[in-house]
Amino acid sequence: MPEIFRLFGFVFFFYSNEGPEPMHVHVRKAGGFAKFWVEPVELDFAQGMKISDIQQAEELILEHLEIIKKKWNEIHDSRTAV
Repeated sequence: MPEIFRLFGFVFFFYSNEGPEPMHVHVRKAGGFAKFWVEPVELDFAQGMKISDIQQAEELILEHLEIIKKKWNEIHDSRTAV
């Protein structure tokens, strides 16, 4: 589970074994979690997170979009390289 960054109690991460899904990021905070598509940034699902936390997570994803894309490509491109 490669972690991208932590900020304001949020943990942003990927799972490295999710198959051929489009670029996305997972977010955890205070027992809740969510999954966002990256291009475009859009909530896929959330469970146990306050609406305000979901909104803040989306803002943080937008602010850190380049690092998320870079890390995604580092992790997922390395799986396909042989």
